[in-house]
Amino acid sequence: MNRTQKETVIEILHEQLADSQAAFLVNYRGLDVVSMQQLRQQLRDKGGVLKITKARLMKRAVDGLGGGDAFSESLQDQVGLVFARDDAPAVAKVLFDFAKTNEALEVLRGLMEAEALSGEQIKLLASLPPREVLIAILAGTLQAP
Repeated sequence: MNRTQKETVIEILHEQLADSQAAFLVNYRGLDVVSMQQLRQQLRDKGGVLKITKARLMKRAVDGLGGGDAFSESLQDQVGLVFARDDAPAVAKVLFDFAKTNEALEVLRGLMEAEALSGEQIKLLASLPPREVLIAILAGTLQAP
């Protein structure tokens, strides 16, 4: 990869980080190709995207974002970024459900609304009910006497 290609990758990653509702850092060491394809498909179904590139380029893309300092500490080894464009809890749930069946996948950190999230905070986010259920609960509460 030459310098202009690296700059392009950094710019694309930075734009995706800025445009997405949340981003999750996953360690994928040990996953085979078929498992990676299954994970990408499940993420796509929920509005998520998995990007894999060099950790050094990811660090440069995170620079300048709110909460990026704490997030960039975990950018080492074989890591990938998962971007959640619309529904961050649904994407987090996909990641944790996939990690239950594939021990090689590990959710390390997250970045949501300019704040770094730990693995436990992401697990809590994944346990939230879907958006439609929350709206139904709210509507039911409003209809109650």
